[in-house]
Order: sequence, then structure tokens, then C-alpha cells
Amino acid sequence: MEVSRLIPAPADAVFAVLTDPKGHVDIDASGMLIDAEGEPVRRAGDRFLVHMDREALGDIPLGRYDVEVVITALVPDEEIAWQIEARGRNLRHTYGYRLAPAEEGTLVTSYYDWSEVDEKIKRRFAFPVIPESSLKATLGILERTVRRRAA
Repeated sequence: MEVSRLIPAPADAVFAVLTDPKGHVDIDASGMLIDAEGEPVRRAGDRFLVHMDREALGDIPLGRYDVEVVITALVPDEEIAWQIEARGRNLRHTYGYRLAPAEEGTLVTSYYDWSEVDEKIKRRFAFPVIPESSLKATLGILERTVRRRAA
């Protein structure tokens, strides 16, 4: 699943939010991300901790839990992608952003790929976990967050 939005800001300003663990919390439209711990990511293999609350989705009563975000791709000002580990197990669904220069800013594409998720996990949890509407809303919040950080 992919959605795009033109954000009237340079790619480095957008990327600064996307590489900051707390930036992920700031732009989350699902309501599941409560807080994050860790340093801004700089390369594939970097990790940070996210405190989650699945109750925000109202689908599965998991309550609060922690996951590790594992960066799988990072090209400064062009792309960042990650997978989630829970209890030391990679859940094999990938989230990411691609950035492309545009005349009036940066075209940001948010993507979510759950094609590698184990069938047992797919049966236990509803996939996609995040609907397309949340990806679209997150891009709107990303634009607002980039503007606020620039002010």
C-alpha cells in the first residue's frame, strides 16, 4: 500500500522528522505510538524502542507493550524503511517513506508492505494493521510537524 503527498519543505527537513524516534510518535495517526526512546537513526541496522498501545485501534486487547524498530533501509533525504521486532521476533512487515524533490517541496510517499508476514500471524492479527486512511493522515501530520519544527 502506498500514499503520497507533496510537502512544501526541503527533503532534509522531512528526513529529520523521519529519522528521529520521537518524530515517529509525533506524526502517528493510528494512536498506537505512545513514546519512543533512542537516538536519531543514521544507517540500516540502527534501532530504537517504541512504547505502543494497541487499544487505540480497538481490535485486539493487547494493551501496552514495547517494540523495537529496526531500520532496514536508509538513504539520506531519499528513503527510510523499517521492520518491527516484538519480543525478539521480527514480524516481517515493512513501513517506509520515499522522498523525491519536487518544484514546490518534497513528494513524500509512505508505504506499508505486509507480504512477508507469517501466515500464522496474519490469521491472528488483522492485516493490514494500519489502514490506508492512517497512512494518508500521517502524511498530513508530517507536513504540520515539519512546519512547526522549522518555525
